[in-house]
Amino acid sequence: MNKKESLLLNRRRVLVAALMGGGGAALSACVPAEDSSEDDIWAGFDERITERSLAEAEKLFGLQFSEAERRLILGGPVEEGEEGEEGFFARQIENLNSMRSQEMPNSFAPAMTFDPRLPGVSYPDQANSITLYPEEIAALPDDASDIAFASVKQQARWMTTGQITSRELTDIYLERIDKYGELLECFVTVTADVARAQADRADRERATGQVRGPLHGIPYGVKDLLDTKDILTTWGAEPYKDRVASKDGAVVRLLQEAGAVMLGKTTLGALAWGDVWFGGETRNPWNPKEGASGSSAGSGSATAAGLCSFGIGTETLGSIVSPADRNGLSGLRPTYGRVSRAGAMALCWSLDKIGPMCRYTEDTALVLSVLNGFDVMDASSIEMGFSYDGRQAISDLTVGYDPSWFEGEDVRSTDKTALEALSRLNVTLKEITLPDLPVDEIMAPLAAESAAAFEELTLSGRDDLLRRQIKNAWPNSFREARFYSAVDYVQADRLRRDVMRKTHEFFSQVDVVFGPSFGTPMLSLTNFTGQPCLAMRAGFEEITPRELFNHPENDTDETLHRIPRSVSLWSNLFEEGKLIRVGRALEAELGVVNERPSLA
Repeated sequence: MNKKESLLLNRRRVLVAALMGGGGAALSACVPAEDSSEDDIWAGFDERITERSLAEAEKLFGLQFSEAERRLILGGPVEEGEEGEEGFFARQIENLNSMRSQEMPNSFAPAMTFDPRLPGVSYPDQANSITLYPEEIAALPDDASDIAFASVKQQARWMTTGQITSRELTDIYLERIDKYGELLECFVTVTADVARAQADRADRERATGQVRGPLHGIPYGVKDLLDTKDILTTWGAEPYKDRVASKDGAVVRLLQEAGAVMLGKTTLGALAWGDVWFGGETRNPWNPKEGASGSSAGSGSATAAGLCSFGIGTETLGSIVSPADRNGLSGLRPTYGRVSRAGAMALCWSLDKIGPMCRYTEDTALVLSVLNGFDVMDASSIEMGFSYDGRQAISDLTVGYDPSWFEGEDVRSTDKTALEALSRLNVTLKEITLPDLPVDEIMAPLAAESAAAFEELTLSGRDDLLRRQIKNAWPNSFREARFYSAVDYVQADRLRRDVMRKTHEFFSQVDVVFGPSFGTPMLSLTNFTGQPCLAMRAGFEEITPRELFNHPENDTDETLHRIPRSVSLWSNLFEEGKLIRVGRALEAELGVVNERPSLA
């Protein structure tokens, strides 16, 4: 073995030691033998776990034990003359080796499940009913692009009145995908044959009076982390780019049963992070020089560009809200547990959520009405109806906002404009103050659970196959998470419960909370507590192309581009109907929803 090979092997031994025995083992492995030279500091490791190892490892966890306590942990004698015994680390490594020999696919969920509902709090049942805001629907336009950018509500009405068929609408979108899909890099797989077959079936059923629901014949794109039978489901990542699922995920099945038409699988940042995937970087149709943001980048880009009627996204910590903001959409992140995640890639079991991404706010109600429902195959699934009535006035609703969110130089002009528009609506506005909550301190589940979900990549070294190898990307995050202690994880989870209680009290003051999509604790807070969020277009700003997580793929320059901006609405658990009622009225008042990106 040459010197370079020895160096690489010893570095791998450091990683293995860290994985097998925790921080102490890793640090022990890093102690060079006395005869190591300055030219090769990786030679001659001592992989024993010693008192020195523990003393160094304690620094990682904010601990300080005595020498006697360290000897006891290691199983050695505390007093001279006493016999030692097999120590904790020897047993731990043996147990870890045994556990890691067990097959645990990504679909294996933990025995402990997260529930956003608080003990002693009543959550009234809802009937499964949906009534849209009454408005006149214009006749079918002659221009195919006008048809493509129409709302789901309009398209469904045109089908009901026989002005267009599902096959005709599907072909419009397939032609647009063929024209703009490569530019935007927003589809991993286009399922043209499947789409045409499903559209033809929808038309046959409609002709015989069999209409399955509000999405009957409506074409959509689905994020490529939801399983589709016999069709690639790649999770956006190199190690899984040839992965084919054996059956449909729950959301795909529900949409098929509702008569919707699957155009294809939309891109996502690798393993649901960012907008860079194994085939490129998904582009923002308002400015293709920048990414579409992630991780639901493809659903965001394709829907905004008029390549589908709506998209399906997922969110763990901003993956619906962020691309909704950048692409100018209405993205609805439902209450945790409302939509089944069976057959979806697991990133963080206590945070993952699935929701619709639409061009118009009220369309999110149509899609959610189909996705909502209890599923025994998702351990965190909650049985709760979804009710929305667009005819209800909003005059009985109180909307709260924290004035501090709209102060300072960093506040977007569109945030202030949206607040002014909200004040003109017939709602009761109330100033409220978000308490100072330890949001950063409860982040441990995201790192720990995601590292567990993809442990195989870290242990095998296949994490090196992922394109993004920077500090913030998953490979490094998965490695860092190995240095969380189990005790600290449990403590963070206990603190999370207290934060949930205080957040519930905050939301109980009003019906809906309004604020900027970013720059406040609300995005992270409500993802961890489970409250729903509606991000919606608020206006436009002229800015230069932006980077996301220092992606080198972005072609940045000083050219100004007209880019949409969003605001967000939040509510207490299961109150999405209120969010959509206020959002639809605010959308109408702002009057910016109909503007489209001009693709060349």
